[in-house]
Amino acid sequence: MSTHQSLAGFIWSVADLLRGDYKKSEYGKVILPLTVLRRLDCVMAPTRRAVWDRDASLTLTNKDQLLRIAAGLKFYNTSMQSFETIGSSAPEVVKNLTDYINGFSPNAREIIDKYDFHTQIARLQSAKLLYPVVQRFRDIDLSPERVDNHQMGYVFEELIRRFADDSNETAGEHFTPREVIKLMVNLLIGPDSGHLTGAPVINVLDPACGTGGMLSAAEEIISSLNPRATVRLFGQELNAESYAICRSDMMLKGQDPSNIHLGNSFSDDGHVGQRFDYLLANPPFGVEWKKVKDEVDAEATLGHAGRFGAGLPRINDGSFLFLQHMISKMEPPEKGGSRIAIVFNGSPLFTGAAESGESNIRRWILENDLLEGIVGLPDQLFYNTGISTYFWILSNRKAENLKRKVILLDARDQWVKMRKSLGNKRKMISEDQVTHITRLYGQALTIASDESHPDHGKVKVFQATDFGYQRITVERPLKLRFEITEETLATLAQSKPLSRYAHRDELIGAFKPLLGTVWCTKAEAKDALHAAAVAGGALWPTGAPAKAIMDSISISNPDGEVQKVKGEVIPDADLRDFENVPLAEDIHEYFDREVRPHVPDAWIEEGKTKIGYEIPFTRHFYVYKPPRPLAEIDAELRELESQIQALLGEVTS
Repeated sequence: MSTHQSLAGFIWSVADLLRGDYKKSEYGKVILPLTVLRRLDCVMAPTRRAVWDRDASLTLTNKDQLLRIAAGLKFYNTSMQSFETIGSSAPEVVKNLTDYINGFSPNAREIIDKYDFHTQIARLQSAKLLYPVVQRFRDIDLSPERVDNHQMGYVFEELIRRFADDSNETAGEHFTPREVIKLMVNLLIGPDSGHLTGAPVINVLDPACGTGGMLSAAEEIISSLNPRATVRLFGQELNAESYAICRSDMMLKGQDPSNIHLGNSFSDDGHVGQRFDYLLANPPFGVEWKKVKDEVDAEATLGHAGRFGAGLPRINDGSFLFLQHMISKMEPPEKGGSRIAIVFNGSPLFTGAAESGESNIRRWILENDLLEGIVGLPDQLFYNTGISTYFWILSNRKAENLKRKVILLDARDQWVKMRKSLGNKRKMISEDQVTHITRLYGQALTIASDESHPDHGKVKVFQATDFGYQRITVERPLKLRFEITEETLATLAQSKPLSRYAHRDELIGAFKPLLGTVWCTKAEAKDALHAAAVAGGALWPTGAPAKAIMDSISISNPDGEVQKVKGEVIPDADLRDFENVPLAEDIHEYFDREVRPHVPDAWIEEGKTKIGYEIPFTRHFYVYKPPRPLAEIDAELRELESQIQALLGEVTS
């Protein structure tokens, strides 16, 4: 067993003390912050005395920077306590531990506060557990000499993973399955190894970082590709507890914890003006952004000088806000460019009609050649949802042979069944399948062009403009016949425009002799109604009441008279239709071929044509499966009937 697994197992044994007084889903509220405290305690040990002496000698109000220098770390503790003294006396353990926590530098204390650990101290003490738990952690050696930052990161990740696996209550919201993270990072960084030469400083951002799993995986893979690279991790998280876990993990790894921000990425950008080499995220699906609508709308008015210049999606799905936020953080191509990987559900592929917010965002992304590929994943892969999901991979430094192209990779069949379901997660992607999908993506152009390749049907490559279409409005003429019926008269009696006409009742009475009469033209109908009104001694109205009379006797009829106003044919709103024409095709040629043969009197309403973009992923990979032969189905039905009869015979015999 590896060192970090052994240590994580030992720390996890604290759960034996908590069992009964804490639910499984609550173990992390105790174990995670105490692991952080013990690690920090071990790291600070060599310079603890220097910090105490420096603190005692300073009379300044703001000592923070000087005490960091004395500690040789990004944090320090001025309390005279340590894990050796905190648990030296059971009656004093609460006072000692509280004093110890309060002695931390502001950046470290903020993390502990976000765990709400003071609440757990009181709860542990009430259950008579605080002293034995502190004693257990005192006996764990987490000194850097025994456990380096890399191993410590693994320890913390292992604990987080165990909490996620054993607690469906919290896993779905803030934890992405490990194999999904690995595949995502492979697709993000794997094809880009040429960018990691030399000794570069690589900046990585996750604007919905949760507990930091994706950031950790990115660091691990980049370091494996180039051990000389300096990887700096940045993140932002809305949930306070997840933020505390992530920031703790960064501190334990030696990363700068101040790079992780707490807050809503839409309304409170924690990395204003910063740019990153790699960006990745698994934002919550269908997240509503109503609470920050004012801030988002205000930034959208800045156009592309802000983060949301391409458009705003529906209020109940902020997926494209996350993506635009990430795009705004890309390094410009002249400075090396960036790559993005993000997890979406199916909605961003197609939701929104032409020129809607979503469609305009897709259009901007595709027309600016930012989308490199989309990978369809199996369903039932995540803890909190069973729906199908997709990786979107974007880059503004595409390889020359990928420019103006988009890869679609269908990996929906790449899964194995889990031995035990975890929430909605019933499937996982095996290590071999992760490798296989990564290879398919890297060789997409070759596979797509080779019909003999066994995975040819799983990979397709399109031009970016292939996803664009022209939404044309197809109109047909309004055709009417005219007649007087009992229903017509009842409608007139209830008509609002006629309700204030003084001679309404006389007029309706004058029309009664025409019951059952049908006219083929509007002119004939109007003349007959005028004559009936005169004969009945009723005055013919003008304006809205007159229009209401003609509307009430009008009935749509495919063989009726074509209606015109000032020589212009009036379209029938009920017959209005829409057609999506590929962007590269002439709309009139399409219309003449696909529409006019079926409806010769139709026309295109030229001023209403709109440009839209959608990515019909499922349609491109659809394979028709013919139904079984009728004879086979009949035979199966007969067999089932025989079985039912046999069972009934057993019951009645």
